[in-house]
Amino acid sequence: MTSIRPPFRTTDTGRHSRPSGTGRTVVVLVLVALGALIPVLGPSPALHGTGEAEAPGTGGIALLRAVLFAALSVPLGELFANRLARSLPGAPPERPRSWSPYAAAVGLAAALGLASVVATGNLVPDSVADIDVGGLYESRDGKLALLEVNGFLAAWLCATSRRPGPQVWPLAAVIVADALRAHPTTEYSPLLGSGLTLVHLTCASLWVGGLLYVLRTLRRWGATEAGPALLGLYARVAAVLLAALTATGVCSSLRRMPAGTILDQLTDTAYGRVLLAKVLLVAAVAALALWARIRLSRAADPLTACSPARAEVVALGVVVAVSGLLTALPVPIRW
Repeated sequence: MTSIRPPFRTTDTGRHSRPSGTGRTVVVLVLVALGALIPVLGPSPALHGTGEAEAPGTGGIALLRAVLFAALSVPLGELFANRLARSLPGAPPERPRSWSPYAAAVGLAAALGLASVVATGNLVPDSVADIDVGGLYESRDGKLALLEVNGFLAAWLCATSRRPGPQVWPLAAVIVADALRAHPTTEYSPLLGSGLTLVHLTCASLWVGGLLYVLRTLRRWGATEAGPALLGLYARVAAVLLAALTATGVCSSLRRMPAGTILDQLTDTAYGRVLLAKVLLVAAVAALALWARIRLSRAADPLTACSPARAEVVALGVVVAVSGLLTALPVPIRW
């Protein structure tokens, strides 16, 4: 059984009464974001000097992918965090308003945009007449794009119903479709790559969306004893998610960039540069998560842990954007 900490002290004065270290959080984020500045600006800076050609519409596709990933994170995180909250004895019944219907609608729009690109031969359509909807049924990528569209549509219908729980199944179908899309049959061991992407994307969605909903729940609950307990429970699960993310990310990178070529490709290819930026950002997120965990266990007011946790959400949002760009760049050559 999860224990709830005794009421935290609010009468303490001195150094604990100072404002939380928001300034230090901003400094950490700015310093680390500098390492990701070039690839975050778009595909052109990342491709500069690599000899790789930029595919048409890479920037738009990267944006749509980032939106799709964010749309997956919000509802999955809500379901995950709600389950954690229900496991706490004595937790208040109040919950923040669900963002799942809006996320599903945005995800549907992004999926439709990506499907239109597939329907024009992976080119950005100039007009509606260029889109061959019937052609989607004739290719593997087209069928997977349609599966993502239908998945978000079904998730929206579930989210707007009285029983939103079943939306997890169409969202799971979207994750499976995206994992299969990321690894075509011509790739080396495509099923292994799809499996790694499936775990990676699922853990990332739970981490990002779960933290966002936990912070929204804590704001709704106010200064209650259950707030720090919920944040602490989430932090323990997030540590497992981070370990799974790291393991699958390393394995996926080694599959696309063999160990002997990683150092060269991290600086000489667009994919490697953006991957390096993502690693730096994830390292910053891990540091912020550790900082929040330390505050949660040692501070006079455990809710001061929300300050680095909010910064963690912002950094995770940047990670999602970088991940969208990463999926739109050319895969490095296996030397």
